[in-house]
Amino acid sequence: MTNVLIIGATGSVGSVTRQYFLDHTDDQLTLMARNTDRLGRLSDREQAIAGSVTDEATLQTALRGQDVVFAALSGNLSGMAKSLVAAMDASGVQRLLFIASMGIYNEIPASLGASGNLRNNPMLQGYRAAADVVEASDLNYTVIRPGWFDNGSDTDYQVTKKGEPFGGHDVSRQSIADLVVRLAHDETLGSRDSLGINRK
Repeated sequence: MTNVLIIGATGSVGSVTRQYFLDHTDDQLTLMARNTDRLGRLSDREQAIAGSVTDEATLQTALRGQDVVFAALSGNLSGMAKSLVAAMDASGVQRLLFIASMGIYNEIPASLGASGNLRNNPMLQGYRAAADVVEASDLNYTVIRPGWFDNGSDTDYQVTKKGEPFGGHDVSRQSIADLVVRLAHDETLGSRDSLGINRK
């Protein structure tokens, strides 16, 4: 059994990943969100903490006793990443799984549409800045770079490493959740690396 903190638990990726943990593991989940009412009914393996990742006191409370942190955030991502890394350092929690985006390293080949790369899409700068913060840390991190995610029920996906061309344009949220669960249970998988994930 692993203690997992999901930050951004009410978002589209966070909520699917929450359910995937419940369905496929016996892990204990701490769900952190700005509005915990949106979480609905909690199972006996879940607890909820209301607050923002930039609220140091709340984040320290949420981190207590955790083995793994999964962050699926939106907003000022680099600021959130800085807060999260600092809090994890202070609390001694090492394993961080952090959602970014495909294209932040200009790794999308022309055959898939290079317009999705950072050099052509400044909207990705926040994801890249956050990834840079995480990668500069001394944590046991994995940055996850999904393609455009959809509601498919498949877990038929391909993983690429930093420096490798991205393999496809889209991916199901279920696939992202499956990868997160695998990473949460194997601290050597994707350790201090950035993994792209796309549908095969």
